[in-house]
Amino acid sequence: MNHSISYHQNCPVCGRSLRIGVTLLGRRVYCQHCGGGFIATESATDPKADGGRGTRRLDAVDALIERAEMLLERGAADRPS
Repeated sequence: MNHSISYHQNCPVCGRSLRIGVTLLGRRVYCQHCGGGFIATESATDPKADGGRGTRRLDAVDALIERAEMLLERGAADRPS
């Protein structure tokens, strides 16, 4: 089973909430609604620090992955065997 890890970020052009995969952090993405392009950043990441690179972004990705794993484990424990 493939679980894509993602987060939500608002489009700075139209304001719509977009689901963005964590693998796209720091990369240019485009809003499917308005076509506006922007750099994918997670709220815990300061896009001005290190130009959106460095340990803050990696820490944010690690935190998202840990949270996803915890939720997946919790979901598996709640399923009947």
